Amino acid sequence: MSKPRIAVIGAGLMGHGIAQVFALAGHDVTIYDSFEKTLATAKQRILANLKDLGGDQSAVERVTPVAGLAAAVRDAAYVVEAVLEDLPLKQKLFAEIEQHVRSDTILASNTSVIPITGIMQGLKRRERALGTHWWNPPYLVPLVEVIETQWTAPEAVAFTMKLHADAGKKPAHVKKDVPGFIGNRLQHALWREAVSLVENGICDAETVDTVIKAAFGRRLAVLGPLENADMVGTDLTLAIHKTVLPAIDSRPGPSPYLEKLVAEGKLGFKSGEGFRKWPPEQQAKLRAKVLEHLKKAREEDAKTAKE
Repeated sequence: MSKPRIAVIGAGLMGHGIAQVFALAGHDVTIYDSFEKTLATAKQRILANLKDLGGDQSAVERVTPVAGLAAAVRDAAYVVEAVLEDLPLKQKLFAEIEQHVRSDTILASNTSVIPITGIMQGLKRRERALGTHWWNPPYLVPLVEVIETQWTAPEAVAFTMKLHADAGKKPAHVKKDVPGFIGNRLQHALWREAVSLVENGICDAETVDTVIKAAFGRRLAVLGPLENADMVGTDLTLAIHKTVLPAIDSRPGPSPYLEKLVAEGKLGFKSGEGFRKWPPEQQAKLRAKVLEHLKKAREEDAKTAKE
């Protein structure tokens, strides 16, 4: 049986990586981007990734760049949009996509935090629409959050979960459409407290990162927080929470310290300084370190799957 045809809308950082994953899993993939130069280089970027990862380079031949949106989505069983985090743009795209797809085509928006309900509310057939949140880089990080809305049909969720599992990803079902879904809500709860610790003079930014990486960060890949709570005991977890939670930052808005950094033009890597100073060589070193770590984790996952 042939695999479902995929259409990826957006050939940038996330889009070309998503197309790569599906092509490597044996799907025929059309890819579209409104920027001609971005679309023109999609296949060579995918090929470069496959070479770097030692993947099947012939997979790139299953990716077909298409200059028109209608032509890209017409024969697809599944369409995933991966354009800028811009709500009006996404709404406009899906209104156009819906005019050109089959009646049974599943429509997915790839977004980090924008509620899927807002993106899909104007569609005529909202039951076949949902969200997916791939993590960057999509060909190295296994998780994909699959977000349903109050309109999404169970069959659409089941199809999307299986599609990603069959492509080698780890799909996580998000049963309620909330800002940030699961992963970013957890991640930014940690970031909020990290900023607060620096803001209140408890430690500097480098120390925050050191404590996380050299302590509980070491075990997070194999021991989730609720597994850890069960391991130490829910009674001990409750006792800790009674003491610690009242002292943890719970402001509903961004930290004034973070707002001040942005107002002063301290934008992190973009400007060379954020919470810390970042000379170009240190930026390159950290990026390379993260990429190498993710590659090794991917190799370990592949070994475990074979055992």
